[in-house]
Amino acid sequence: MKTFNKLMKIFLIISILFIQLNCSSTSNSDNPAPVTPVTQNDVDFWLTKGNQTVNLQKQTTVLGFGTSFNSYQNIEVNDNLTYQTIDGFGYTLTGGSAQVINQLNVTKKDELLTEIFGNTPTSISVSYLRVSIGASDLNETAFTYNDMPSGTDLTLSTFSLGQDINNVVSLLQEILLINPNIKIVATPWSAPAWMKTNNSLIGGSLQTQYYDVYAKYFVRYLKAMQLKGITIDAITPQNEPENPNNNPSMLMNASEQANFIKNNLGPAFQIAGLTTKIITFDHNCDNPSYPIAILNDAEANPFVNGSAFHLYAGDISAMSAVHDAHPNKDLYFTEQYTGSGGSFAYDLKWHLKNVIVGSMRNWSRNALEWNLANDASYGPHTIGGCDTCKGALTINSSDNYTKNVGFYIIAHASKFVPAGSVRISSNNAGNLFDVAFKTPAGKKVLVVVNDGATSTIFNIKYKGKWVTTSLDTGAVGTYVW
Repeated sequence: MKTFNKLMKIFLIISILFIQLNCSSTSNSDNPAPVTPVTQNDVDFWLTKGNQTVNLQKQTTVLGFGTSFNSYQNIEVNDNLTYQTIDGFGYTLTGGSAQVINQLNVTKKDELLTEIFGNTPTSISVSYLRVSIGASDLNETAFTYNDMPSGTDLTLSTFSLGQDINNVVSLLQEILLINPNIKIVATPWSAPAWMKTNNSLIGGSLQTQYYDVYAKYFVRYLKAMQLKGITIDAITPQNEPENPNNNPSMLMNASEQANFIKNNLGPAFQIAGLTTKIITFDHNCDNPSYPIAILNDAEANPFVNGSAFHLYAGDISAMSAVHDAHPNKDLYFTEQYTGSGGSFAYDLKWHLKNVIVGSMRNWSRNALEWNLANDASYGPHTIGGCDTCKGALTINSSDNYTKNVGFYIIAHASKFVPAGSVRISSNNAGNLFDVAFKTPAGKKVLVVVNDGATSTIFNIKYKGKWVTTSLDTGAVGTYVW
């Protein structure tokens, strides 16, 4: 009897194992059923991993759309539902950036500019730049275009692009030969010291008696740049108007900026026949009430194209709060830096999630990282300027440069999403954060970052079919079809 019972138990165990094995071969939950191998590639896939073993490399994996069912999470792309038009992706071409790039020999400089701004298979095709009006803190010294040792210059008779001619201006002219359509936004870090309450390039505010002459200063700048063949698409009245501690810097509260725009800057542009956009704020996402207050001003509103943001404080969703309050006005993301103490893995993941995906999903028309280039010592910078800001490029010598994390952050969008593209509908899935676009040529582009702690398999679903792919933890993928 005992022998019979043992045989029965063995029979039951074998039966259960057989059933489990049979079920697993048809289950779609953990082990999808074998399907006919995909032989036609429909989707090009570019990958960067946080551990830097793969940096913006096109993958050879065959990704073909099909209908074989599996239960992996879906990112569904719908190009029938559209949002904002995209102006571009890029960096700030600081005075320091131009200075170190111009130190490259002719061959290496041409190679770099083609890689950054060109339209070759190896280019990342940056389509948007920010420049400073006068010096930023990533210049060797602080200056404006109308500095006076003493006294005032109400007619701006000493106005000159002077200190920028051989660096920023000359380099922009070279860049425009490569990409004549690149968009440029310009912003001052400070008005000339003689116009300010503290007679200094650090802190202080613009005196109301100089509002009119300062508006004319902007006009002079835009026309001087035009004479050099450089069209400025937009300006902001002040970089980080709530930060008085940088060198240079200047305070300008929302009421002051609204008054300056409606009474001086906007009318000055009209009189001069300038169509340059005026973009307000240009500071952190923790204070959306600042641009909303200006846009709520009935007299300032008509002169303002939109609002610009950084993300050193607050949440990127603040951009949508401004959009919801004034849906007819544009949004821009104009600065975020990577620091010398950061890691490639963390910065890649955080910036893709917030700066690229985050700003785009919150109505931004552009996404800009901070400094394009600096030297190995994170210079040049002003005394008191940022000494930890890492450029997208490190210029090591006249014939050598290194690509840093900022290069790849922007490249995953700029290489594939040209100006004129439109953001289209897509859903975030679990720890996957993404944004989708349709290009002027009709291609669909999906940028995905895996913010989770483990590798993730997922589907990209489009028009009732899907491809199955995966991303390691912290990895970024750009998918194009």
